[in-house]
Amino acid sequence: MAKRENDSFLVKDLMQIFIKENNLTKGMQKIQIEETWAKLMGQGVAGYTTSVKLQNKTLIVQLSSSVLREELTYGKEKIIKMMNEEMGENIISKIILA
Repeated sequence: MAKRENDSFLVKDLMQIFIKENNLTKGMQKIQIEETWAKLMGQGVAGYTTSVKLQNKTLIVQLSSSVLREELTYGKEKIIKMMNEEMGENIISKIILA
C-alpha cells in the first residue's frame, strides 16, 4: 500500500501557483484592479464610475460626472500610489480619466 503524504497547502498558495503556471496573471490583475478601485475610492466615486480598464500600465477610468473627473485629476499621483500599494506591485504608471 502506498504511503500517504501529509503535505498541506493553503488554497491561496495553490491558486497563485495555478495562475502563474497557466499564464492568467494579467487577467486576474484586470479583475482585481476593478475591485481595488471601488474599495479605495469608496461608494461615492464608484457610483459615478462606468468602467475601469488596465492597458499597458495605464489605468483608464470612465466617469459619468465631469465635475468628479476634474476633481480626481488633481490627485492622479496619489491615486496611482494607493492603487499600486493595494495591488502589491507597480502595475500602474499612468491614469487616464475619461
